[in-house]
Amino acid sequence: MAVDLFAGIPVNDYAAALAWYERLLGCPPSFVASDTEAVWELAEHRSLFVEHCPEHAGHAMHTVFVDDFDTRVTQIAERGIEPLKRETYANGVRKAIYRDPEGNEIGFGGAPL
Repeated sequence: MAVDLFAGIPVNDYAAALAWYERLLGCPPSFVASDTEAVWELAEHRSLFVEHCPEHAGHAMHTVFVDDFDTRVTQIAERGIEPLKRETYANGVRKAIYRDPEGNEIGFGGAPL
């Protein structure tokens, strides 16, 4: 089964969100779809987008699993963003949770050490 993902993050302050997500993800958007929507392609056919949508701002909850968890968390910290919380589950899977200025939750998960 092929899986594609286009996960949205509604925001009120688009310009501020664009800057914050560039820092979090370490790069500018892959493309800007419109003057109110920017898209980052995280992997082939797997994208995260920020869209000006004030009536829904602050309610997104996404977790992205990566194979370079420790490196990713370190690089994000070097860009000035620290996780709100870090978790390790009973099976050893780790998660770093970030919250953007509007309250949207973006987590990065990684395999056990």
